[in-house]
Amino acid sequence: MLRFIVAIILVLIVAVILGLIMTPELLLPEAASAQAGPIDTQFRFHFAAIAFLFSLIVVLMVFSLIVFRRRKGETGDGKHDEGNRTLEIAWTIIPLIAVIALAFWGAQVLAQVEMEGSDPLVVNVTAQQWSWRFEYPDFDVTSAELVLPEKRQTLLRMSSLDVIHSFWVPEFRVKQDVLPSGKEWIRELRINPTVLGEYAVLCAELCGQQHSEMRAPVRVVTSADFDGWIAEEQAKVPEDPVERGALWATQFGCVACHSVDGSIIVGPSWKGICGSTESLEDGTTVDVDEAYLFESIRNPAAKIVAGFPDVMLPSYSEGMTDEQIEDVIAYICSLE
Repeated sequence: MLRFIVAIILVLIVAVILGLIMTPELLLPEAASAQAGPIDTQFRFHFAAIAFLFSLIVVLMVFSLIVFRRRKGETGDGKHDEGNRTLEIAWTIIPLIAVIALAFWGAQVLAQVEMEGSDPLVVNVTAQQWSWRFEYPDFDVTSAELVLPEKRQTLLRMSSLDVIHSFWVPEFRVKQDVLPSGKEWIRELRINPTVLGEYAVLCAELCGQQHSEMRAPVRVVTSADFDGWIAEEQAKVPEDPVERGALWATQFGCVACHSVDGSIIVGPSWKGICGSTESLEDGTTVDVDEAYLFESIRNPAAKIVAGFPDVMLPSYSEGMTDEQIEDVIAYICSLE
């Protein structure tokens, strides 16, 4: 009995120490959304349960190895116990009840996270290899960064141009897979930012060669600053088609695959490509003029440059207008 009491005390001591260490405040990034509250409450319970179960198993195992080890001169076997119906029923029923209870609790948290707010800000999110694009349809603004007003719900309507991606801002806690295949697969995610600051959108689904670089800045600002940012973005489109092309190339993610300094990322560099002659994968050559560039943006697989046969080529035809493509071509041809 003394050994049993000592073992239980050791279990409790280790469990308390681990419980003090394993908290959302220490293990997770800052909570910056209303959705993070109920999610962190669940995390806190799970961390406490993990600390207790780890201590119960590991401390008892180590205690038994030390206290009940074979002593010098002992040659016999210890007492054998075979089967304990009461114990087997207990360790089947108790975990079953715990899992069911956690399922109900999880459903309640999911309902809180997905609760619709009044007058949400709608942002259309487009994912592609390997960039994010954010469109504010109420303001006719498109941006490569996600800017959100504090304490107002934002409804993200997300789709992908190529493969499955996953939208994740760790400080917001919520995460949502972004699926391809058109409008019928638009996924929605609601966020109520509560803390002013700068964060980052990460892709949480392995999506290809530059997956780790698929990031976009996120800023949570005051309502007044958000209105000011919208006004700046609306006045941002320059008159010069070359400058507009540079803007579209960033917003539509072109620069995620094509460099402007001669280096190779995934696709051919744009530097000096306009007016050159390129060798194609089929053994022919092509003059890189405006017609070729336009075709390559609309239908990237039509003429594949030699050395890039295995690259997945996304089509931007759903996202870009002809005028925007012409601006991008003007930008490309300015890169000598």
